[in-house]
Amino acid sequence: MNDAENRHDPDTLTAVSETAVLQRLFPRLPAADGALIGPGDDAAVLAAPDGRFVVTTDMMIHGPDFRLAWSSPFELGWKAAATNLSDVAAMGAAPTALVVAIAAPGDTEVTTFEGIADGLREACLALAPGCGVVGGDLSVSSTMTIAVTAFGDLGGRRPVLRSGARPGDVVAHAGALGEAAAGLALLFADAVDADGEPDAGRAAAARIRHPRLIEAQLRPRPPIAAGTLAADAGATAMLDVSDGLAFDAARIARASGVGIDLDAQALGIDVERALGGGEDHGLLATFPPDAELPAVFRVIGRVTAGAGTLFVDGVEHTPVGWDPYAGWDGVAG
Repeated sequence: MNDAENRHDPDTLTAVSETAVLQRLFPRLPAADGALIGPGDDAAVLAAPDGRFVVTTDMMIHGPDFRLAWSSPFELGWKAAATNLSDVAAMGAAPTALVVAIAAPGDTEVTTFEGIADGLREACLALAPGCGVVGGDLSVSSTMTIAVTAFGDLGGRRPVLRSGARPGDVVAHAGALGEAAAGLALLFADAVDADGEPDAGRAAAARIRHPRLIEAQLRPRPPIAAGTLAADAGATAMLDVSDGLAFDAARIARASGVGIDLDAQALGIDVERALGGGEDHGLLATFPPDAELPAVFRVIGRVTAGAGTLFVDGVEHTPVGWDPYAGWDGVAG
């Protein structure tokens, strides 16, 4: 037998049936505590003890949202879960279930999907215990796309909207600020080849030199439990900081018809990175001035009059935030 005959051809998406792939994935996925009927039928059935659902959805597309040369399948699954869990948390709800749809090139190895499933499982276990994957879809496409729909339970709480901030409230934040943007900047600077294309070998070297910042971009750890804590503490407005603190603070200001004045000293040493960097997925919230803030939140500003205006140290500030399409050349990654 020659080497060619002895070589094992890995299973790919088009080499095996969808049913066979899903049979390998289901055991790796996390179960949802609130699922009355999970994967296997045409649809899942979830318990709704509160009588209401929080629902959100988000896509990650190879090119503008991630690069396979930089992210492992496990990290893709983790980030796909984390970014949706944080949106549920920002409403003051506890995440309960995810539905995940993946489209990928036909020659994608099944082990890639297994890695994504493992990342989904570990992110749910670490960030939102009891939340699980209750269904989804698998298809073929020239560009890998991961779409997640997340559900959450308000537990009798009112949803915390962007529109409830009032003058006199304090502005507080839970989670990292600017670290994911710093990690992305390092990847674009140090993990590309001479033609500017993503390079896996250089990315591995960058991970060794800057592990915390690279992980903040590729495997974020948003403070999911802080969402319900904020709601219980009386948060008047809240959102997930995905597009940068300044950009998202301005969203609260506009929705609430108030001003938001951020304290530069409270933002740390790299103020510009904290203001403009995106994808940390921390929680930005406003609270009544006499509220007892959960320990995970720190005060970074106050709500003023201003009809949608953002200030930094009392000076009007033009918000600049994360835009995944800015500078993207249209190449899949």
